[in-house]
Amino acid sequence: MISIDLTGKTALITGASGQLGRVMARTLARAGADVAVHYRGNEQKALELKQEIEALGRRCIAVQADITDAESVTAMKDRLLGEWQAIDIVVANAVIQYEWTSVLDQPAEDYRSQFESCVLQNVLLAKAFIPAMIERKQGRMIGINTECSMQNFPGQSAYVAGKRGMDGVYRVLAKEVGEHNITVNQVAPGWTISDRDRENNTEVSEGYSSSVPLKRRGTDQEIANAVLFLASDLSSFITGAYIPVNGGNVMPAI
Repeated sequence: MISIDLTGKTALITGASGQLGRVMARTLARAGADVAVHYRGNEQKALELKQEIEALGRRCIAVQADITDAESVTAMKDRLLGEWQAIDIVVANAVIQYEWTSVLDQPAEDYRSQFESCVLQNVLLAKAFIPAMIERKQGRMIGINTECSMQNFPGQSAYVAGKRGMDGVYRVLAKEVGEHNITVNQVAPGWTISDRDRENNTEVSEGYSSSVPLKRRGTDQEIANAVLFLASDLSSFITGAYIPVNGGNVMPAI
């Protein structure tokens, strides 16, 4: 039997108080990892999640930071490395939300916010946590991208611009740090069912699902499972990958 055991590993998940982030945090904790739960404003949800993880017998730190600000990210790093000495797995999940509209109508500030939360966040996280990974000759950096990066539908421009920029950073970083046994990969969810959908009974969307080869929306747990795989030794020879988890709705081509 093959199982995933992250016992002894530490993980940081940005945006862990959000819809997808909280499931990733629980999943890595259930696999044995100690988890740092990052939040920006939702302290209550982060502290509730911390209690859940500690109830599983794992260590957990709830840490506030602005992931677009270098000083704030450095302060988060100093706290985490001060308490745990090492972060083995970094999951960059946080993103700034905004209202989508056409290129002509989208405020310029939305493009700036997407650059900051999609590109700059990952640069700052890499600068903060990868040097220690290089010293230990091991590490995992996992970014949450999106199927929108391949769709390029009307109204998606700011989000797509940020996430495609993120993709470039990840591909270059994978080549730069691979010699140190550090993998750098991306998970690209489709339109995912989360707790919000379950609470509002909005899990079913026939219009979207009809275009998906598997004829359904994915779940937050299925996204977290992909993150768990990339965090584990089972993915030790995978780096630089953009992995859609969307039932085949988009398919990277050779």
